[in-house]
Amino acid sequence: MTSPFNYTSPTVSVDALKHSIAYKLMFIVGKDPSIANQHDWLNATLFAVRDRMVERWLRSNRAQLSQDVRQVYYLSMEFLIGRTLSNALLSMGIYDDIKQALDEMGMDLEVLIGEENDPGLGNGGLGRLAACFLDSLATLALPGRGYGIRYEYGMFAQNIVDGQQAESPDYWLEYGNPWEFQRHNTRYKVRFGGRLQHEGTKTRWLETEEVVACAYDQVIPGFDTDATNTLRLWGAQASNEINLGKFNQGDYFAAVEDKNHSENVSRVLYPDDSTYSGRELRLRQEYFLVSATVQDILTRHYLTHKTMENLADKIAIHLNDTHPVLSIPELMRLLIDEHKFSWEKAWDTVSRVFSYTNHTLMSEALETWPVDMLGKILPRHLEIIFEINDYFLKHVQEVMPDDSALKARVSIVDEDHGRKVRMAWLAVIASHKVNGVSALHSDLMVKSLFADFAAIFPDRFCNMTNGVTPRRWLALANKPLSALLDDAIGHTWRTDLSQLAELKQDIDYPSFLRALQKAKLENKKQLAAYVGEKLDVVLDPHSLFDVQIKRIHEYKRQLMNVLHVITRYNRIIDEPDANWVPRTVIFAGKAASAYYAAKQIIHLINDVAKVINNDPRVRNKLKVVFIPNYSVSLAQLIIPAADLSEQISLAGTEASGTSNMKFALNGALTIGTLDGANVEMLEHVGAENIFIFGNTTPEVEALRKKGYNPHEYYQNDPELHKVLTQIATGTFSPEDPKRYSNVFDNLVNLGDYYQLLADYRSYVDTQDKVDELYKQPDEWSRRTLLNIANMGYFSSDRTIGEYAEKIWNIKPIKL
Repeated sequence: MTSPFNYTSPTVSVDALKHSIAYKLMFIVGKDPSIANQHDWLNATLFAVRDRMVERWLRSNRAQLSQDVRQVYYLSMEFLIGRTLSNALLSMGIYDDIKQALDEMGMDLEVLIGEENDPGLGNGGLGRLAACFLDSLATLALPGRGYGIRYEYGMFAQNIVDGQQAESPDYWLEYGNPWEFQRHNTRYKVRFGGRLQHEGTKTRWLETEEVVACAYDQVIPGFDTDATNTLRLWGAQASNEINLGKFNQGDYFAAVEDKNHSENVSRVLYPDDSTYSGRELRLRQEYFLVSATVQDILTRHYLTHKTMENLADKIAIHLNDTHPVLSIPELMRLLIDEHKFSWEKAWDTVSRVFSYTNHTLMSEALETWPVDMLGKILPRHLEIIFEINDYFLKHVQEVMPDDSALKARVSIVDEDHGRKVRMAWLAVIASHKVNGVSALHSDLMVKSLFADFAAIFPDRFCNMTNGVTPRRWLALANKPLSALLDDAIGHTWRTDLSQLAELKQDIDYPSFLRALQKAKLENKKQLAAYVGEKLDVVLDPHSLFDVQIKRIHEYKRQLMNVLHVITRYNRIIDEPDANWVPRTVIFAGKAASAYYAAKQIIHLINDVAKVINNDPRVRNKLKVVFIPNYSVSLAQLIIPAADLSEQISLAGTEASGTSNMKFALNGALTIGTLDGANVEMLEHVGAENIFIFGNTTPEVEALRKKGYNPHEYYQNDPELHKVLTQIATGTFSPEDPKRYSNVFDNLVNLGDYYQLLADYRSYVDTQDKVDELYKQPDEWSRRTLLNIANMGYFSSDRTIGEYAEKIWNIKPIKL
């Protein structure tokens, strides 16, 4: 079987790589090989690989400049890029060469890859999507650049202590970041607070506090191409480093107080926003990102074109969710106050430059900022937002003069709920295109959340179904399956995922199905080894691996998964000698630090696991494990090992999902509701190759309108009644019997907002069908093969190609 990495001729000899690594170890890391530790060798390897990436990077940048192409700037608060070394080696086609070079030097590449820290630059799907998009932009040679924040600490490192989430700092920069280039000369002042002075039509923003944004660049390599792009991250630095007078007087804390306050802006991803000061820091973070970015975009543009007149012809700025929406008033401010544009001319430019991706329809997740807070921290921007709102409402008055209620609904400033600025509204009004991220989500977006705007701007809304990069999520994460695919259909599926359809020709070959089963078993053994080593839990690789890994949130309904686990446990206790399909249920994910209900779910999962895993009556028929500190690297280990993918959010709540695509691409069958991209996956893989259950979006709404009564389900379903009573009375928390009484109350007595009880019976019955199919290994493998073969559509290359053509109007550069 060929190596899954051996798809291109080596660009450099193994001897040259050995020399380069040794040179970097001595002269950049500064260590003698005889005393260097694993991390020193890792950094030396990173530097050696980086050198070869930089050559491509510089060539690519020169090509972009010389061809004067229109560029897209992708703004996101998160870029969950994952470990970079393995991806860089894959992209450059030197994975096997570096492996051999390190072997000959007495080092193991896989061990070194495991030493690299996951960059703490994101939390979940939003950041992972942004990383996939950067990979596809580079691979397709499209001129684009990502902009984000260089957080010193990730969200947090998650440990499980006594069954509960414990948080500690995720200092991912502990050993430095050899991939980044600090741009000491690329720095911009970001201003906060102050007051406004009006002189005729001119406005001056005075007496502000200043933070300096310093640029750090990282190379984003395209796969098997010279094309590369850049991810530019901003780190905060104080404009006044230290108060020397106070320091010399011995007041050391006061001497650096201003410095610490300034640099807090880029200190931590997602500060706890349950307090006013936490919310304020979050607002400062968002403005810090957009102010530095927009200044940088204008500076780069002026250096090339010596004019701002053609700005809208040469740049596209894309907003990944509402976090970067302050870039709209920021661009207005800079064009009017600094570049002397008239208000109308600035607005014309802004409304041609921006586009926006909406990621949620849930009102509680839509970002709003109190007018008072915005006025205190960004007074000029609040003024511009009011002006945009007045301008827009005049337009509404002209096109729909008789609808006064409409004006209140579409106003950027929500006067009915405590005077708040609705950031999604501002994004829609200023963007020339607004997209959802799956067909269902985009349809619901124009029918519900943005229905009024869709009536005013009928051509503004479109759909861009998400995708994932096949490089990281198949070629890199799943070597056994990649090698099998290479032998069956060649290597070029990495850049044209539609080629997976050719696998259908092997559907009736038992030998191919056996090879598929062997690849899956290999991945399961790797995960079992990890769980055994880290958690001291023994997993049976021959059991069905049932996996739900994602952010812990009530709408994702990990709790319903737990209800099924307990149901299964009860059935095994009742009939221990029945022909049970052995099952291992795997959870992973972080709960936001202020989200009590999500933390309770984690505690319950671990309490249930403790009881089930230690019950001798169950033995190996059922195991439950919660793997802590979920990350990109863990996902790369868990996803290829999954047999069953849990995508069980309440219909109408998940915008798209991308883990559903990753699981199917790696040969897992999906159990899911008709939510997000599950709907399109059903269309592509066929109804017989996916387990769909539960109420549809219209049924969910109808139930809500009728008056949903969860207590009826509790009373009328004996199995459900027993499970919920066990949770409420301490079967899984005997030392604290009332620990989960609030979980019971929320589900049975307080409305069950995400309708777990309404979908429970359908879910449990569908899980029985999963068992029946798993008893037929060849039929199961046929269906997993059909899932893999039909996943071509869900490549981020396809998604980005659509963005480039329909929204950004950018073309590939010629290399």
